Parts: sequence; structure tokens; C-alpha cells
Amino acid sequence: MTAITQQDVLDRLAKVRGPDRTGDLVSLGLISGVSVQGDKVSFSISVPAERAAELEPMRQAAEKSVSELAGIDKVMAILTAERAQGQAAPSQAPAPEPPRLKPVSQKVTPPKGGIKPKMEIPGVGAIIAVASGKGGVGKSTTSVNLALALQAQGMKVGVLDADIYGPSMPRLLGVAEKPQAIEGRMQPLEGFGLKVMSMGFLVDEDAPMIWRGPMVISALTQMLRDVDWAPLDVMIVDMPPGTGDAQLTLSQNVPLAGAVIVSTPQDIALIDARKGLNMFRKVEVPILGIIENMSYFLCPSCGDRSDIFGHGGARDEAKRLGIPFLGEIPLHMDIRRNSDGGTPIVVADPKSLHSQAYGDIASGVRDRLKAEAAA
Repeated sequence: MTAITQQDVLDRLAKVRGPDRTGDLVSLGLISGVSVQGDKVSFSISVPAERAAELEPMRQAAEKSVSELAGIDKVMAILTAERAQGQAAPSQAPAPEPPRLKPVSQKVTPPKGGIKPKMEIPGVGAIIAVASGKGGVGKSTTSVNLALALQAQGMKVGVLDADIYGPSMPRLLGVAEKPQAIEGRMQPLEGFGLKVMSMGFLVDEDAPMIWRGPMVISALTQMLRDVDWAPLDVMIVDMPPGTGDAQLTLSQNVPLAGAVIVSTPQDIALIDARKGLNMFRKVEVPILGIIENMSYFLCPSCGDRSDIFGHGGARDEAKRLGIPFLGEIPLHMDIRRNSDGGTPIVVADPKSLHSQAYGDIASGVRDRLKAEAAA
């Protein structure tokens, strides 16, 4: 069978009418970012941000047209507010300000073209964001082990890998398959009983995601809205590091039951963790607590303990801010080895002290969820 090329995709898209039924998507210069990875195709369609919802049928028609190519298994079309190179900006009235939450101490405006406010996800209970102010603090490892610890306590749990630029869940859970579509909806993959969706399942591991903000928001919207998540008691959202467009849009427009902040003990990490925490506060998302990751180092040979990054900084910060301290996780070879090998420590060695620590944190998160629901 002849391999599908980008030109094959463009030929199909040239048969799809553009906005207002004039011209076609290709001749109007609205198509960009065409990617063909085996039997998977993705591309973006540039549209005015305020018309994204109105032009959703056009996006679906584009996906359907490309999916009719022989040998294509999955098509992902994304609406983005970016204009194609050389395309003139349309003359139009300024877009109305997107709806936002009631005023807080500092005005926070969601990015245009983002997810509709408080988008419900049918069949999903509590949605918990696991976040950090910066990368490299072990947030994704914490997310997956927290999810598995909650599952071990009898809950149905899913994980959304919201880090589009650096998805980790395929490697952490040892899942390499591609998601299937049934009646136009993606089916989440499973790893150790967890339902999981990640951009890492849709692109090659080494492929860089050279996307601007609107494309990222559109991809996150589809992974929330167009995936059959139900039934879940809890969804863990592994947030991207920092406090940018993606984090703000998810925080303001997805009904988060709470946020868990992950930090290492040293001051430089706590400064950034404080920024992430304050972002959630400003959009009125409850803070379930802080976890101190890489809290100390246990020598695998002699058992001696070393406070490489200091110790207790996150606990002190939680006390200062009046929020719960959920627990501390050591820097240990077993956690790193099992994470890299696709068998998280909670399933690889459920009776280890590390797994017990994650279990205690999961119990703390459950207690906080109950308290927030009661409040």
C-alpha cells in the first residue's frame, strides 16, 4: 500500500468548503501544520477565535474527508486562531470578552478561543489538578503514583496528561498503543487499570510539538470533550509546569475539585510553587495541599539519609500559607528506575515505604475532597 503523503491530505481538504461556504480550506490558506505519522494525520485550521464554536461542523467535515483516505486510522483536526502566512486579517468588530469567573483580587482574563466555561465531563466525578510552578520537580511521577494509590483504595481513576509539549504518561505507564475512535469519539488507553489520554499517544516520542497557544488549548479541549472517560470517580490532570495559557484556561473553565502542588524543598522551587498556588487561588480553585518531592535522599547501599535539596521547605511553606501538607516523598533509586521502566513504584512494589507514602498522600487528598465538598 502506498504511504499517505501531505499532498494526499491537502487534496482531500481542498474538497471541504471554507467558512461561509466560500472557496475551500486549501485555496483560502487556512491549513497549516499537516503531519502524517503512519496511519495518523493531524493538521490545524486557522479561523477567527470568536467563530471557533460556529465553525465546529467545518472542522468535523475536514476530519471526515481526510479519514476517507485508504490506510488512515486516526485524524485530528484542530481549530486555531493563528492566521496562515500572508493571509490578511479579516475586517470585523472586536470579539466580546470571554466569560470569566466572578471578580477576584486580581483580574484574570482567559485566553480567547479557550474551553467553554466550566465544561462538564459526563461520568467523571472529582477532577484534581496536579501542578508545579516549574519543571523538574517530579510532578508527573507524583501524578501517576497518586492516581494508582487512589485506585488501590477502590476508586475508578483516569489520568489526563495535559503537558502537550512534554507528555510523560506513555513512558511512565509503559503504554505504546494508539487510541482508537468509535463513532467519532476517542477511547482512552489503559495502564495498570488507569484510563489515560496523552498527546504522546498521537505523535512520535521524539517529535517536537511546535504549537502556539490556541492549538494547545484546542488539543486539550478535544482530549477532555471527545474522549470516553466515563465512568470515573476521580480524574487526575497532570498539568504542564508554570502558569501560562493552558494552565489558566484549564483552571478557569474545567470544574476542578481542587489542586495539589508538587515542589522540592529548596527555596528556588518553592518560589515557583507559590506562584502556581496563587494562580489557583485567584481563580477560586481549592488547594488540597502541598507535596514535598525529593524530600531527602536514601543511599541504596548504606541506607544513610542526605538532605540534598534541604528538607522541610514545603512543610514550612504549607504552614505559613495555612494549607494542608500532604506528605513527603524521598529521592530514591527505586522510584526513578520504576518510573523510567514504565512500572510505577505503587504497582511495582506496593508494600514498599515509598508506596505507603503515596498511599498516605492519597488518603489525605480524599479527606480534603470530602471537606471541600462539605464546605
